[in-house]
Amino acid sequence: MHLPFCGAAPILPSNQSPLGALPSRFRRQRVLIVGCGDVGLRVARLLAPRVRLLALTSSPGRVPDLRALGLVPLTGNLDQSASLRRLAGLATRVIHLAPPPADNLPDWRRDPRTQALARALRLRGLPQSLVYGSTSGVYGDCQGDWANETRAVMPHTPRAQRRVDAENQLRFLGRSSGLRVHTLRIPGIYAPDREGGTPRGRLLKGTPVLQPSDDVYTNHIHADDLARACVAALWRGKPQRTTNASDDTQLKMGDYFDLAADLYGLPRPPRMARGAAQDELPLLLLSFMSESRRLDNTRLKKELRVQLRYPTVAQGLLTEL
Repeated sequence: MHLPFCGAAPILPSNQSPLGALPSRFRRQRVLIVGCGDVGLRVARLLAPRVRLLALTSSPGRVPDLRALGLVPLTGNLDQSASLRRLAGLATRVIHLAPPPADNLPDWRRDPRTQALARALRLRGLPQSLVYGSTSGVYGDCQGDWANETRAVMPHTPRAQRRVDAENQLRFLGRSSGLRVHTLRIPGIYAPDREGGTPRGRLLKGTPVLQPSDDVYTNHIHADDLARACVAALWRGKPQRTTNASDDTQLKMGDYFDLAADLYGLPRPPRMARGAAQDELPLLLLSFMSESRRLDNTRLKKELRVQLRYPTVAQGLLTEL
C-alpha cells in the first residue's frame, strides 16, 4: 500500500523508519535538532543517513561526540540569542526538544529560549516544518478524566505555564508565516537504556507511593516510540496541530510501581495517605502526585500513523530483563 508523503511522492515500506524509505530527493533535507539529548539522539538514529543532520549544542565538549555520530554540530546557546544567528536558513526542518529555563527568569510564565529560536529562524528562510516537544502537564489536573488535544490547557505549575507559552509562540509563528508547526504533548518518558529511565532506582530506595484512594493516573511513552513520533510529526504532522504522544497504558502511579516491582522481583513500594506524603516527600515529586489524567492518543495513531513498538509499560520494561 502506498502512503502519501505530504502531497509528494509516496513512501516505500521500510522496517527501519516509521515513515518508510524516503525517496532520494528527501535525502537532501537538512534536519536541525535543538535539544539533542537522549530523545534527540534517538531521532537522529532513525533519520540517518536519509537526511543531513544538524545539532545545536551549547557545550563545545559535545562537538566531537556529535560529529562521531554523524551529526553536524552547531555551537550556540538558546540563552544567548546572538549565538543563534547562524541557524537562519540552514535547516529545512527543525525538531525543538529543548526545555524552558527553570530559574533566573524575568517572567516565570515565559519561555525565552523558544522566543530566541523563533527569532533566529525568522531571520532568513523559515524551515518547512517544526516539531515542538511540549509536556502533557499543560492540561493540569483532570481528576482522572480523559484528555484529548481539544481540552483547554490549565497549567498548575510554573514549568507547565512556560510550556504553554512556548506552544503559543510557535503556533503564532506558524500562523503568521506559513511554517508548519506540530506540537507533541509528552508524558513521562522511560526506557531501560535511558539514564534514570526506569522505576528501578526509586524502588530500590523504597520511596512511598499514594494509597489507592488518593492515587492519580499517570501516563508514559517509551523513548524509542517518542523518537518515532517526532519523525512522523516532522513530515506527517498537520500544520498548527497538537498530538498527545502517549502509549496505551492506563495505570495509576502506585499500580505502575507495583507492576515494575513485580517485573524486577523487588518489594512493592509502601503506600501512604496524601496528607502524610506532603510532610515526607520532595515538592517536585508531590507535584506529579497532584495531577491525574489519562491521555487520549487517537491522533498519534490515526493522524501520525505511529504504530507503537511498546504499547504498554509492561512491554517496554520487559526489555530490561
